[in-house]
Amino acid sequence: MATVNKPVKIGIVDTTFARIDMASFAVEEIKKRFPGTKIVRTTVPGVKDLAAGCVILDKKEKCGIYLALGMVGKESIDSQCGHEASIGIQVAKMLMKKHIVEVFVHEFEGKDEGELYSIFENRTRKHAVNAVLLASNPEELTKFAGKGVRQGRQDAGPIRRSG
Repeated sequence: MATVNKPVKIGIVDTTFARIDMASFAVEEIKKRFPGTKIVRTTVPGVKDLAAGCVILDKKEKCGIYLALGMVGKESIDSQCGHEASIGIQVAKMLMKKHIVEVFVHEFEGKDEGELYSIFENRTRKHAVNAVLLASNPEELTKFAGKGVRQGRQDAGPIRRSG
């Protein structure tokens, strides 16, 4: 199990639009893997509100890192909104000078609700771990560089040189 070098306070911002309570996966995983980590959560309506949610939470709570959890719908306008939300999160990162780990699940990713549920859970749990490590012990992440680690699906694995 990965360890933390210093205590961390993590902010979780999720949405009412998501069809699954993504934050519950994140909170459960963080409490299980990193006991003592302080978690602060707030909820906003949709993905385009996540950046503002992180900035507002930072003014109140001063977390070391943030998780922005959201679902992007399956229509083309939803993909556009997801892209705009992602740009907003990038701007918020620069303004805050802190990491915001963006965890988006696109509704079209799953062939059915069972697969979609699995993607939500896998991606959220793995990114929750990534966020805590990024804030507390980033050297742990370096061990996985170039390994084809994926969030939401099975790891792809590294590419090996042929010949």
